[in-house]
Amino acid sequence: MRVQDSRSIAHCRRRLALVTALLAGACSQPPTPAAAPGATGEIRHFTGAWSFTGNRQLMQLGGRDQAGIFSVSGSLLLAGRERPALGFRAEIIGFSDSRTGMVGRGVWIDQRGDKAFSELSGESALPGHSLQGRFTGGTGRYAGVTGEYTFTWQRLVESEDGVSGRVSDLAGWARLAAPASPAQGGPK
Repeated sequence: MRVQDSRSIAHCRRRLALVTALLAGACSQPPTPAAAPGATGEIRHFTGAWSFTGNRQLMQLGGRDQAGIFSVSGSLLLAGRERPALGFRAEIIGFSDSRTGMVGRGVWIDQRGDKAFSELSGESALPGHSLQGRFTGGTGRYAGVTGEYTFTWQRLVESEDGVSGRVSDLAGWARLAAPASPAQGGPK
């Protein structure tokens, strides 16, 4: 046997061993997922990105004053090790007045259908203005959630089909409430 042939056989054996190890790993049971970071009741910090579409109606009130109503929804993705979940469908409905500011209500819906509700406020719903959200409770794993978040409207594009845009610098925290046990008077 020539030296080149023995090197080729050794190389093939190493490849076969590597392929066998990869296949064995791929066919084995998946690892048990780690517990979600941050136990229930702990504060979970997050950042995120949100793009949305929707509609708005504006009413000119003379001079530079205007009032408007809006309804937007879209995909909200959170980042950070402590985030309560990765993705949500987020919806906001609100009212904005150039004299009194903006008020609104929001809901974040996760992939299981559990919801986190929030109240929103700010100086204006126009791009470039910061808005504050405060969690007020929810359903499922978000029942009793508390916390706060802020974001700034960025790029608001208006067309005959409605409005679209995204937010920048979304950041906040949430505290998930401990689930009530039947002995504590929770749901049975």
